[in-house]
Amino acid sequence: MTMSAPARVVLACGATGLALAVLNQMTAPSLEPPLERASVLASILAVLLLLVALLWQRVEPVAPERVPLEGPEGLRLTPDLEGSLAEELGWGSTMLLTATPAAVVLLHWRGQILLERGVLGRGDFRPGAICARSMASGKAISLVDLKLYPGRDEFGSLPAGLPAVLVQPLGQEGVLVLGGWSPRCFSRSDLAWVEGWARRLTGELARVSGAAPPAAEVSSTAAPGTG
Repeated sequence: MTMSAPARVVLACGATGLALAVLNQMTAPSLEPPLERASVLASILAVLLLLVALLWQRVEPVAPERVPLEGPEGLRLTPDLEGSLAEELGWGSTMLLTATPAAVVLLHWRGQILLERGVLGRGDFRPGAICARSMASGKAISLVDLKLYPGRDEFGSLPAGLPAVLVQPLGQEGVLVLGGWSPRCFSRSDLAWVEGWARRLTGELARVSGAAPPAAEVSSTAAPGTG
């Protein structure tokens, strides 16, 4: 992990100070008590600077680089949705793509894909064992590094090379699937934000009666926040 510039400066100052304190102690003609006390204090200060640099790096880690994803950027939305629901889906997906590390937003409800936005996949996503477990437990499942999970084939219809996936249940009838730009990219605040919108969205979806028609691609332009 590469250190930030301020952390490198503090680390260099600490290492230089410690080296100078040792050199001064070794080259002194005689070890007088005032010199020994000064050397000890200088060494302590230098070591503290080294610790500050290390702690600084832990507090502000370098963000992982984005993985280049394969696929066009755009929007697939089920036609003939109720106006308020379509507006909710448009607003929520835009916020997820701009305010979180999400590269893909997909909504699967009652056997149909109502929304797919961001980097588009094949368009034939079907929930599998992981999504079923999320719906049964009512809890989100975060796959921080997708290539490490044996059940990753469930998300094979999403863009190739997707590094991270977040599955948020919508009751027991649907899931909200987010794909991230990089491994371990979704923070706790992202998870809380997604959960809050999912609760609101579940109520809106349950209110809308009737089965939605099959999804159709309505735009091939770049979605906000996916560039």
